[in-house]
Amino acid sequence: MMSERQSTRIEQQRTLLCAAAVRALTGDGRLHYRSGRLFRGHAALPAHALTVQDASSAKRAVLRGDADALALREKSSDRILHRRVRPVDPTARMLFEVLEQIRCESLVPMSLRGVRQNLQLRFECWSNEVVRSNLADSQFGILVYTAVQIAWSRLLGYPLTCESEDLIEATRAGISHRIGGSLAAMRRHRASQAQFAIHAKQYAEAVAGMMEEEFRGSANRDGSDQTTSYAAARAILAVESDSDVENLNPIETVDTGLSKVFDASADGYRIYTRAYDREVNAGSLVRRPLLAELRARLDHQIASQHINVGKLSRLMLHLFSTPRRDGWSDGEESGRIDGRRLPQIVCSPGERRVFRRDLDVPRPDCAMTFLVDCSGSMKQHGANVAVMVDVFSRTLDQLGVTNEVLGFTTGDWNGGKARRDWMAAGRQSHPGRLNETCHLVFKDAASGWRRSRSDIAALMKADLFREGVDGEAVEWACGRLLARPETRRFLMVISDGSPMDCATGQANDAYYLDNHLRAVVSAHEQKRDVRIMALGVGLDLGPYYRHNLPVDLTEVPGMKLLQEIVQWMGRALG
Repeated sequence: MMSERQSTRIEQQRTLLCAAAVRALTGDGRLHYRSGRLFRGHAALPAHALTVQDASSAKRAVLRGDADALALREKSSDRILHRRVRPVDPTARMLFEVLEQIRCESLVPMSLRGVRQNLQLRFECWSNEVVRSNLADSQFGILVYTAVQIAWSRLLGYPLTCESEDLIEATRAGISHRIGGSLAAMRRHRASQAQFAIHAKQYAEAVAGMMEEEFRGSANRDGSDQTTSYAAARAILAVESDSDVENLNPIETVDTGLSKVFDASADGYRIYTRAYDREVNAGSLVRRPLLAELRARLDHQIASQHINVGKLSRLMLHLFSTPRRDGWSDGEESGRIDGRRLPQIVCSPGERRVFRRDLDVPRPDCAMTFLVDCSGSMKQHGANVAVMVDVFSRTLDQLGVTNEVLGFTTGDWNGGKARRDWMAAGRQSHPGRLNETCHLVFKDAASGWRRSRSDIAALMKADLFREGVDGEAVEWACGRLLARPETRRFLMVISDGSPMDCATGQANDAYYLDNHLRAVVSAHEQKRDVRIMALGVGLDLGPYYRHNLPVDLTEVPGMKLLQEIVQWMGRALG
């Protein structure tokens, strides 16, 4: 029988394949498909496709169809044009959304046979589910169901299933004269969204008008509520409103763009001077009495959250450990015959526990680095970041995983000595990075958590936070990891936004440091020498890091958030 872990692994593989199909269909590398929804980075995109609600084997069978449908909508539909021409009536608007989705699916070329089969299977499963759920039994439900079935068959050129054909026969005969002209025009203008929208709107409004007429008749008979027709359409079509999607995107995406200076430079990323750059132990920048006070405050905050380090250790063991042979397991019922037990076989022929197997014990063979953005905007989160990295460092120490806690900032504001040298030398154009970097070591790989726990508390000292040159910091942290003997290396960046150095931005352009950060991360992802992940503090860092998770650190991190991060790490590292 398949274990839960194997089942999860297979589900992850399906999701990865669907994500690859989405990116291939759209040509957009930032699109990801997961949990039945299309995302650009961490921003959920509207789902206007007809969806199979039942989470059963049928749902798994049409997983690829769901992904293909959402990808085709993103590729073939102009969202701004669509919003401008859609109907006002809510029932007509829902049907209009579905018609635009069907138009996008009808544009799939015959050469993509697999995509067409996925879409057909998905639609048939949706049709069967509606019938099975008795949603098409009411006068409103059968009208909506018929309108969708006719449009789908006419635009895609597929025959309806026998069950659907029999169910809609009478209703189709009664409404054909009112929607036939719009239906024919929709088929003619499938390739033009603007022209198609005119007739799709007429089609949707005609169906909504018929539902309104049905409502008036039923209201006179039994006092039906006007929301009945809308509820029936909503239950069958299951189309999201814009507000539904907005509620899924409470976190903004970091703003970035193209740097003309970086792109045009023959030398790539430039540094005006390294004369004032330094790497320093963070604890040495804080007075010992103050450091002890900060550590006591940090311990109090951790204790108040009742964090179960043992449970975190068990969760993280599978992430960072690989099976290693550690002797033999004796007394097994299968495996290799244990020569020491041959007399036992002679004396007791029925005894089966005379075998032995290789004993595999999970042992860590990896290094993990936490790289904290110590720019000014992170100052307010310093204490909560300290709680998080302290707990993780302690947990990794218990597992025997080599780990470091690093930080990055600048030696001064607005360029410091480097900028003053540049100004004295005549202010050459586009000098590159124009500040003095300061790389902080809160805990190095050679020191255990107990020895470094006081220095980690230096994260709570606000005046260490100035500006940030992220790209060089990531390169520095990766260099330290690559110098380690471990075979697997992981870097976790904790940041709340774009690189920020005013002097560099003014002397070059606004996105100079952004583009360098993207180049550094991309280079390591291609080499696969260091697995880079990022926690975005209140912000989606998707433009920089492929594996990123937005987190809310307005409150002290508790066990729930730490578990979520560990589970996300498992998916990212898997």
